[in-house]
Amino acid sequence: DRARRFYDAAMAPLGMARSFENESEIGYGDNPPQPSGRQRYFYVTKPYLKAPATWGNGTMVAFAAATRQAVRDFHVAALANGGTDDGEPGLRPYHANFYACYVRDPDGNKLSAVCETGE
Repeated sequence: DRARRFYDAAMAPLGMARSFENESEIGYGDNPPQPSGRQRYFYVTKPYLKAPATWGNGTMVAFAAATRQAVRDFHVAALANGGTDDGEPGLRPYHANFYACYVRDPDGNKLSAVCETGE
C-alpha cells in the first residue's frame, strides 16, 4: 500500500498514472497515452524470490519531466507520500538546462525527475 500511495502521487506530475495492477505488480503509463504511439511504462513489483525487497547500490531510475514545475511537483508529491529527499530541485552542472531533483521511495530506491529545457 505504501508503494502504491507513493507512486500514484509521484507519477502524476510527470503525466503518468496507474494503468495496471494485480497482486504482485503495479504498472504506470502515460496519461493520456501519447499520440505518437511511443509510451512510457514503469512497473513496481514484489520480489520474485519471496525475499525482502532491496534497493540497488549505484542504481537510479530517472523520469523525464516536461517542465521544471513538474520536477518541483514530483519532489513535493514524493516527500508528502513517504519519500525522502536526496537532492532538492535545481540546476545541475551537467549542462545549462539540466534541472533535476532526487528522492528515495519508501523502500530506499533512488529516483530522479529531470527537465532539460529552459524555463
